[in-house]
Parts: sequence; C-alpha cells; structure tokens
Amino acid sequence: MKHTISVLVENHAGVLSRVTALFARRGFNIDSLAVGHTADPTISRITIVADGDDHTAQQIEKQVNKLIETIKVKVFSPDEILERELIIFKIGAAPTQRSEILTICEIMGARIIDMTPTTMSVEMCDSEVHLERMRDMISGYGIKEIVRTGPIAIQKGATTIR
Repeated sequence: MKHTISVLVENHAGVLSRVTALFARRGFNIDSLAVGHTADPTISRITIVADGDDHTAQQIEKQVNKLIETIKVKVFSPDEILERELIIFKIGAAPTQRSEILTICEIMGARIIDMTPTTMSVEMCDSEVHLERMRDMISGYGIKEIVRTGPIAIQKGATTIR
C-alpha cells in the first residue's frame, strides 16, 4: 500500500539528505519525493510517497520525527488528501496529426507548451489516474519522452499542518 507522508522541516542545507538517509538505513523505498518552500521561507515541505504496510508508515513517522530539523510529520490516508502531479510529454507529431493531438489535449485539460516540425510537448497537472489516461490516449502518436514530478498533496478541508 502506498502512503503519502508530509514533512515540515527547517529549510537548511543537508536536511533532505538526512531524511532520505533515514529511509535508506531502514530499507524503506521512496516511490516519489517532492520538496518546496512553504508560506514561511524558513520552512520546507517534503512530500514523500512510500510503499509499505501500516506498520512501516508508523515507523517512518516515528523516525522522521526524531530528526532535529523536523517540525511536523503527517502520514495521510488517500481519502484525506488532495493530490496532484505534473507531467510533461514529448510526442511525435506529424503535421497531419496535430489537430487530433490538440483535441485530445483540450478534452483532457492538457496544454501544449512547445512545438517543433516533428514533435509537440504537452504539460498536464492532475491526479495519477488522469495522467495515466492521458498517456494512454496519446501513446499511439509515439511518446518520445516523459518527465514527471511525483505527487504533492495537501490535506482536505480547513485543517492545516503547522
């Protein structure tokens, strides 16, 4: 089972290295990792998606909480978060196929960000399910390259992590 873990940490050099080293020492695999500033520039949010059972998630939470720079750790269940991921596709696109690709992008909520005589680059920000659906829709045109950010997440409702 995948677990989404949100960690607020002091924004200092080496903090990310200590968090990821903790995972490595314990043999926990990180599926995705995203780091960014918060409204307070002295604090960063690390969003980690890791695979494991509930016991593994509890162990991760306890171990990350022990780090000096950790401010707050929260392990989310899938039903309590809003999750998004950014993906960029580079698609083979002959001039005769461009209108079809544009129509797919319009319907799926994607956006063309670059075009050459032989390719189109498309960005889309959505849930993993919708990104996979988009990939399936355009795969017949020849995907040359894919770049993904990994998910970021925020808790639903008025509750915040501070």
